[in-house]
Order: sequence, then C-alpha cells, then structure tokens
Amino acid sequence: MTPTRTTLLAALLSATALAAQAQDLRIGLQEDPDVLDPDQSRTFVGRIVYAALCDKLVDITPDLEIVPQLATGWEWNEDGTQLTMTLREGVVFHDGTPFDAAAVVANIDRSQNMDESRRKSELTSVTGVEALDAQTVRFTLAQPDATLLAQFTDRAGMMLSPTAAAAAGADLGSNPVCSGPFKFKERVQQDRIVLERFDDYWNADKIGFDSVTFLPIPDTTVRLANLQSGDLDMIERLAATDLGAAETADGIKVEKATSLGYQGITINIGNGERAANPLGENAKLRQALSLVIDRDALNQVVFNGAFAPGNQPFPPDSPWYDTDYPVPQRDVEKAKALMAEAGFPDGIDITVQVANNPVQMQVMQVIQAMAAEAGIRIELEAKEFATLLSEQTAGAFQASQIGWSGRVDPDGNIHQFMTTDAGLNDAKYSNADVDRLLDSARTSTDTAARKADYDAARDILNEEMPIVYLYHPVWIWAMSDAVEGFVPYPDGMIRLEGVSMKE
Repeated sequence: MTPTRTTLLAALLSATALAAQAQDLRIGLQEDPDVLDPDQSRTFVGRIVYAALCDKLVDITPDLEIVPQLATGWEWNEDGTQLTMTLREGVVFHDGTPFDAAAVVANIDRSQNMDESRRKSELTSVTGVEALDAQTVRFTLAQPDATLLAQFTDRAGMMLSPTAAAAAGADLGSNPVCSGPFKFKERVQQDRIVLERFDDYWNADKIGFDSVTFLPIPDTTVRLANLQSGDLDMIERLAATDLGAAETADGIKVEKATSLGYQGITINIGNGERAANPLGENAKLRQALSLVIDRDALNQVVFNGAFAPGNQPFPPDSPWYDTDYPVPQRDVEKAKALMAEAGFPDGIDITVQVANNPVQMQVMQVIQAMAAEAGIRIELEAKEFATLLSEQTAGAFQASQIGWSGRVDPDGNIHQFMTTDAGLNDAKYSNADVDRLLDSARTSTDTAARKADYDAARDILNEEMPIVYLYHPVWIWAMSDAVEGFVPYPDGMIRLEGVSMKE
C-alpha cells in the first residue's frame, strides 16, 4: 500500500472513530429558561444553560470557595476600594473576538448601563473599570464591597462578546455569544436549547461531549420517565417523592446537594395597580398568611421531609440566620386575630400565581387548604414559568409562589429583592431603613458587623413581610449510570468539565 493510501485510510479510520464517539448529552429541565442574555435573565434554569455556555470571571468549588475561571488571580488594595484582576490568556469568544481587559470593561459597562439590565444593583459599588493592559483590569469602588467577588461567580461575572453585544443590543439573547465550553446552536421555545462543542475553548480537553441539549419538561414524573426510557441522560430537580423510586431503579443514579436558596410567596406591595388590594396594603394580613402555614407539614406532605422548613432568605443552619425569629409554628387563631385587627374578620380573597409544574402546584394546594381554615381564600393561577416571571416584572400579579436558587454571599439572597428599585424587587417594596442596612452590610468585611445589619433588617422585614418564606430545597439530580464525573454543587448548577459518558 502506498504511503498516500495509508495516510488516507488512517484519516478515514480516525474520522470514523470520532464520529462513533460523537455524543450529545440530553438534560431535562423543570422549566424553559427566559431570555438567554446574562444581563437580562433571571431564571434558575437559564443559569444551568449558562454553565455550559458562558464562562465567568470566577467560579466556586463545591465547598463554596471562590476560584479562578476567566480571571486567574486578583488582589485588593489596602482599603478595599480597588480590585485588580489578572485575566486568562488565549481565551476567545465563540465569534473569535479575543477575551481581554477591554472586553471586561465593555461587559461591566453593559451590565451597569443597558436599560434592560438586571445586574445594575449587583454592581452599584463599581464606579470605574480600567484596562491596565491586555490581561489586567482594575475595578474602582465607591466603598468596600464584600459581595463583589461573589457577584462575579454568577451572571454579573459572565462575559459576552463585546462585538456581538454591540451589534445585537438588547436582542443578544436570541443568539448569545459567550466563551464557555459550548456555543449556541439553536433554540425552539418550550421545546429545546441546543449547544455545540466550542473547539477553541481554553479548557477543551476537559469537555467530553460534542453537544448538549436542554429539554424543558415541567412534569417531574414525565421527566423521570424520559430518563428511565433513555430519552434523557440527566434531569435536574428530581421530585423528592420520586427519590426512592429513582434510587432503586436500574441504570439510574442520584446525586444531591443542599441548596443555598429558598422558596416563598412574593407579595405585590407597590408594583402597579394589582398592588391595590388588602394583602398588598396591609402587613397584618401578610403576617396572618404566614401564620396559617404549617411549614413542617408542608415539607412532609410534598417533600417526604427531605427539605428544610424556612422563614428567612437563609436556612436555619446558616450562620446568617436570625435566631430571634425561628420558623413559626402554625397558629390559626392568631392569624384570625390579626385579620380582625386589620379590619377583615370575615377573611380575604387572594390570587396566587404558581408555576405549572406538579411540585409547585402541590405546594400551593396544601397552602390553599391550610389558609382556608383562617378565612384566607386562595385562587391559584397556574402559569408557564417564563410567563409567570414576565408578569411579576410587569406587576401583573397579586402574589406569586416563586423561589431563588441562592448565592454564595448572603447579600445575593436579599439585597436585590428588598432594596428600593433593585433588579429583582418585583414586589416594589421600599423602606429607607432596610435600604440603609442592606447597603451597609455590603460595605463591611467584618462578619459580625454584617450579621448585625442583616438582623436589624430582619426586625423590619419580619413585620412588613413582602416575601413569605416557605422552605429551603435540596437539589436532587438523577442521571444514567453511564454518566461519569458529575459533581453536585450547592448552587444547583450542572458543570460539565470532567463529565463524560462511558461506552
């Protein structure tokens, strides 16, 4: 055989082998993400997609330590008002644009100044960003900000191609261009999001798939059935009631991690005309709603006791939890007394919107039955999750059962939801004292001082109650036993570095 023919045959065999190894990882999501633009989006499932699509300046470990990603190192000046980051060399965005200090400057400017950005309140301390050279960027702060590095582990730290962002503006979400291990291929709303391997990724040798397909399947039972049939390789948020079945099923394995976040009921306090109702206008009625809920029973009935009852943005085992306000016991008579004090001895009618998946519907059906005993008559409106979020933002709701996946720093669970005009404050709650305390907690690196500020804010929020907190989830993933290398993280993300599928 001639050398040329030998070389050609080897190439053909190699190509055949690569084709045989081509693998698509299929992940079942509980909802369809909202817009795929880190500056505009807010859904938990959107963050799962971003974990494969958009690298951040820094990331976390499973033990919640902050570690390098696009930034390889950083240091603070003596008074904590300047952060200097060294950037990873040789990184390019999916469109070939180089990632450098100028790109970081452009991204922070977009996050702070684009009208549609939800990241503004996360970056309020940053007053300037400067490219010192191609691989060094310096952030100047108005005051020390203990939360900034933690913000950069999430959407505020996700880097977009400045070329693509400038061209697309607020429409970038229809074709997002980041620098993660996979690049955007297609999206069919309510059906699938497909990403394909980015061969120029800086850490490409750790990526074991040619593509990853995300499929929104709100029904948890259907999601599990698709995994069992082989139509999915992995599912997120397995229902706690299905845990036993999944753990004993052939060909399936389960991983778990305690969440950093919470689930609750957000009340419309001042967001448009729908806030003009007794629940939105009277804190005693919101307190009554909280008191009629038996959180322990809710956890047992819906989650087989797998989750943690809660009444604050931080779980009871968190060092940030305010022990002066333990999870309240159910007290129907006190709830009725509060309603009478508020001028509603015969009860009230309220409407609560809820995501159209079986778990959240069951949560609200249990609460609906409990509340009825005190004369709080709840009408449920089941909605597709992205619609629910859109209507919250627009103020087209009275109350909404919704949660938050949680953040490494406590600020991430409260500041955006409780300060005036913050990006995720859909209740439009506003209290100058709460603003002052939560802003103060951002500026100190003294844990005791920060805790005192959060506790003082809790003194107010426990009375005014714009969010009625319910419980703290445990993330549960189920996957084919052929999936190897998956590591569960407390933030609920699916990181694909080091993950592969055995033959």
